[in-house]
Amino acid sequence: MTNAKATSTDIVSGQVSRAGGSTAQAVGGGVFHVVCLDASGNVKWDSKSPNLVVNVGLQDMAQQYFKGVSYTASWYVGLYGAAASNTPNENDTADSHGGWAEVAPYGNATRAVCTFGTATLADPSVLSNSASPAAFNVNAAAIVGGAFLISDSTKFGTTGILFSAADFAAPGDRTVVPGDTVTVTYTFSLAAA
Repeated sequence: MTNAKATSTDIVSGQVSRAGGSTAQAVGGGVFHVVCLDASGNVKWDSKSPNLVVNVGLQDMAQQYFKGVSYTASWYVGLYGAAASNTPNENDTADSHGGWAEVAPYGNATRAVCTFGTATLADPSVLSNSASPAAFNVNAAAIVGGAFLISDSTKFGTTGILFSAADFAAPGDRTVVPGDTVTVTYTFSLAAA
């Protein structure tokens, strides 16, 4: 009698792969919408300009949100004047901004208050002061070339956080005269990119 044995071998192989992975970035930016009305309420000029968020503004935003350092919810809009080249720079701060100089041809006691509404729940999330634009009551003739957002209300003040600045869109520098009203709407968007 013969004894026969059968053998078998099973081989199982598997592989798991993942395509690409999930990454997300946040991209933020703002726009200054500046309108000048004459004494009769007629539009003299209108400018929409994307801003430069400066480095100290980026740092402040990151620290406020992620580190929870002391926070100020007070923001103000200022105006800057004409220059051969109004050039906001990412290294500008409240006390050092060699590419532009503040002007204050208005009767307001301080820089104009920028009161933000509620941010939208969307991508992008948008925050704006459109319900109550910052307003300047012009009382002196001047040339204005741009606007900035800062946490210091003092005209020509050099403390606080400079968040952003923008030159007026082409044709650039604009004239204001007594009786004009300049309104500034600042809109900031934060999107997943």
